[in-house]
Amino acid sequence: MRSPLVGSGFSRTFLFLVLLLVCARGAAAATVSWMVDGVERFAIIYAPKSPPAGKLPLIFSFHGHGDDAENFQFVGLQTAWPDAIVVYFQGLPSRDGYAGWQVEPGEYGDRDLKLVDAALAALKAKYNVDENRIYATGFSNGAHFTYLLWAARPNVFAAFAPVAGRIRAAAMPKDPRPILVIGGARDAQVAFADQRQAMGIAMRVNGVEGSGKSCGDGCMVYGAGTAAPVMTWIHAGGHEYPRPTSGKIAAFFHEHAKGTRGE
Repeated sequence: MRSPLVGSGFSRTFLFLVLLLVCARGAAAATVSWMVDGVERFAIIYAPKSPPAGKLPLIFSFHGHGDDAENFQFVGLQTAWPDAIVVYFQGLPSRDGYAGWQVEPGEYGDRDLKLVDAALAALKAKYNVDENRIYATGFSNGAHFTYLLWAARPNVFAAFAPVAGRIRAAAMPKDPRPILVIGGARDAQVAFADQRQAMGIAMRVNGVEGSGKSCGDGCMVYGAGTAAPVMTWIHAGGHEYPRPTSGKIAAFFHEHAKGTRGE
């Protein structure tokens, strides 16, 4: 699904001009590719033009089913965290012909897990990546894949932020990790009950079941101050990526690094 942000009061032309200014002032965009099992895979990468001293955070971002990286870059994670490297991956055709991601181990020959492995190795070779600050986020089908990364690559990522996603039974996470879960109470495409279930699974895995604390309108945090909190933001909309989403994700990621878990 193409990012609903573009169709919810934003002008795509205006956003394009904003991103041009961002590129000129802070982050440089480039399209890159990697060969994975004989297939060329693509991504749009934003890296700081004038990186700060020290190692750089790295954010992997995955679009929704039927969307593409060119469109999904307009969510603006690179603006929300300009000192991070942000990678917008391009999915491959799914069984219905639309671009998307695997959601279970072994599906499509693990083509997307292999993409993440290949991209991570290449990016570490090119940039001064902070291995304690690598993150994954995605919308809809991209959120399903984000949950799969939690299950299949828990030691790679410091934290996760799925938006409008569900957890498949074959892709259950087992290792506690900080996670921000965002969903719309009126979502008719990914049943909100399934998203609620994913929130409950995250709380159980992270050992933070019980009453949470408010962190704003529709926002709750469970296990505040622990090594693996669960933050949830339930907005009043449907299957969409609301305007504040990228800022909330960047703020959450900024607070969580692997080193804080004593690893």
